[in-house]
Amino acid sequence: MEPFIVSARKYRPQTFKDVVGQGAITNTLDNAIENNHLAQALLFCGPRGVGKTTCARILAKKINQDGTEREDEDFAFNIFELDAASNNSVDDIRSLIDQVRIPPQVGKYKVYIIDEVHMLSQSAFNAFLKTLEEPPKHAIFILATTEKHKIIPTILSRCQIFNFKRITVKDAAEYLKYIAEEQGIEAEESALHIIAQKADGAMRDALSIFDRVVSFSGKELTRKAVTENLNVLDYDTYFSTTDLILDNNIPDLLILLNKTLSLGFDGHHFITGLASHFRDLMVCQHQDTHALLEVGEDVKQQYKDQAKKADQQFLLRALEIANDCDLKYKGSKNQRLLVELTLMKLASITFNGEKKNLDFIVPAFFFKTTEERIDAPVPKQEPEAKEVKVSEPEAVPTESPEVEDKAEISSPSPTPAPKIHIKSPERRVSGLSLRSIQTKKAHENVKAPAINQEDLPKEKFSEADMQAHWNDFVQHLEDKGRKILASNLQCDIPKLKDEQTIWIELPNGTMKKEVEREQSLMMDYLKQKLNNHSISLYITVNEEVAKKFAFTPEEKYEKLREKNPAIDMLRQEFDLDF
Repeated sequence: MEPFIVSARKYRPQTFKDVVGQGAITNTLDNAIENNHLAQALLFCGPRGVGKTTCARILAKKINQDGTEREDEDFAFNIFELDAASNNSVDDIRSLIDQVRIPPQVGKYKVYIIDEVHMLSQSAFNAFLKTLEEPPKHAIFILATTEKHKIIPTILSRCQIFNFKRITVKDAAEYLKYIAEEQGIEAEESALHIIAQKADGAMRDALSIFDRVVSFSGKELTRKAVTENLNVLDYDTYFSTTDLILDNNIPDLLILLNKTLSLGFDGHHFITGLASHFRDLMVCQHQDTHALLEVGEDVKQQYKDQAKKADQQFLLRALEIANDCDLKYKGSKNQRLLVELTLMKLASITFNGEKKNLDFIVPAFFFKTTEERIDAPVPKQEPEAKEVKVSEPEAVPTESPEVEDKAEISSPSPTPAPKIHIKSPERRVSGLSLRSIQTKKAHENVKAPAINQEDLPKEKFSEADMQAHWNDFVQHLEDKGRKILASNLQCDIPKLKDEQTIWIELPNGTMKKEVEREQSLMMDYLKQKLNNHSISLYITVNEEVAKKFAFTPEEKYEKLREKNPAIDMLRQEFDLDF
């Protein structure tokens, strides 16, 4: 039995052309070697599994090739790899510097590959600065890291930096397809896309997942086998969920969620996947954005078909609801209920982004046809020859269509008029119908005739007549129980400031506000009694008058003692205080 070699090692690229998804960097390095324009200190930074160490090895091998070497020559004596995660001290760097001084025995360059360089200590970085800035002519340093921000600026300034990008889903799927063909495996395109998406831009992770799935399914790699092995939700689950949402089928939607959760999937994973599905449907809405859809051709057609059913406004609202659930999920105490509530909200959305259940719907049976609902005429007035007694108004909205109009029609003949019950649903007026609006406008137009102020009487009156009617109004207020207003009006005797203005002086501003609030009622009374509609009321506040009403306890006692001297004897007898 031969030992198994994982695909990440077995299919490691040997030339720059074999490197996946880093064309810009490999072309730059290739041209730099051909033109003898290669820097002596290079920094390869980027995510894990994207080809940093692989490119460093290819570069170290290629710069020593002169055409006379064997085909399988690897120049192992010229390539030195140092893991900075375990060799990060000053002594390790000093040992490396001592080796740099020795020229190569075979080839032209000695290449030092320092992986995970960000793990070096601060003192190790400082010890490495001088050698990195001015290395020997035969030495080239290639530093690789996944965390560029942890490297000190003095190191960054001495290196030529190459930023490696994540491997796209398309590039990873195509490379997996090549490997599957090399191993004689029949793989579905959608299955390879799921593996590429799960790898999240790392080619090494994609190859590891590929090996695991092949061990599970054998020579036939299907989408179902991949989803079962990787514990991911299939595209079909989200297509079915979206169809139920578009059909507003809440019961089946909750059953589908329960089935998904019973398979061991997390509700958070389900809702985030559904949001991504809505995003992909949104991408399919426009021809120019189809390239953003990273799925196989067979699944892409399913997305296009479903995108035709979903309106853009619906997708925007659905994305907002799903994202809100995503944000609240971790803080929720009942996470399943939160997901179920989210699905019910999604299923309550129509294609225009609004909820189906309106607060009020005009009943259709109020009118016979659509044309009547639009062109319903305003009710006509009955002829004056008949006396009509209506028990309830015609144009008042009713809560039930079964209420009948009851009218009693009186005839001039001595025979008693029969009671006629008329069922006329078409004459009912709903709260939002056009007839109610027309009736309301007609009612508003019936206003009292405009009165010209110049035509109203303006008879002259004496101050005594005015005071007499003033006292009558005060007495009327007392009879009605409005003691406070009556007391306020009795604080001062009203006077005539001029022929049309009544002047009253009050002790404080509070009384003034109370009188001003009720002056319209009083002025209407005086205008009618004095037969003069041009009079007005002028109110002032006199603080001196206020002092007459603001008695201290001593002043009150003195007033009472003046009226009844026996009170002083009573206070002394019982030793009372104020």
